[in-house]
Amino acid sequence: MTEFSDLLFCLILTISTYLLSLLLYQKWLKPWLNPLFTASTLLVVLLFLFQVPVDTYRDTSSLFSHLLQLAVVSLAVPLYKQWGLVKKNYKKIITGVLAGTTFGVLAVVVLAHFFHLQQQLLASLIPRSVTIPVALTISNELGGINSITILFVVISALMSVWIGPKLFIHLGIHSKSAKGLAMGTSAQMIGANHSLFWGEEEGAMGSVAMTISPLMLSLGLPLLTVFI
Repeated sequence: MTEFSDLLFCLILTISTYLLSLLLYQKWLKPWLNPLFTASTLLVVLLFLFQVPVDTYRDTSSLFSHLLQLAVVSLAVPLYKQWGLVKKNYKKIITGVLAGTTFGVLAVVVLAHFFHLQQQLLASLIPRSVTIPVALTISNELGGINSITILFVVISALMSVWIGPKLFIHLGIHSKSAKGLAMGTSAQMIGANHSLFWGEEEGAMGSVAMTISPLMLSLGLPLLTVFI
């Protein structure tokens, strides 16, 4: 195939798998059917069946990488829309998001040292709780591997969406703000969207946490180099 046909084929394949996965998720609304997971799995299978080399797909699908970097700017939108809520509850938000982000990083560091993981793998796992564009930036700065970072960002988000609501019930957590902040901090966009099913306040807090958590982790990047 020519370079143009490769580009066209990979673009159609990627968009088609995502749309199909989105339809499946909207029909059954199961956390494990999230398009991030199902589309990726289906895409790997199709690339194998059509015998498309990984290097070819990576080169021809670079458009999505550029769009992903631009998506970082969109994180300011929910923060702007909920600015009144942020000012009213800023102490609660900062405390909750800072605690969640810090604990997430410390948990990764402790487990990495316990299992004697390589430094490159540790650098890939540290930003696993923030949205993918920011996670990739932090992973690159720390010397991590992009593919591993993306994998664990998705896994972390899906596990948080699956386990989080059950934990709220068992621990007796009923605060709308607490649930939204927890889901937005641990599962970023997926968690914020899931919070919207509970109510407007939960969704707003999830969106704010999803925005502030990457900001805090980015500001703490110089400190993170201590663990690498």
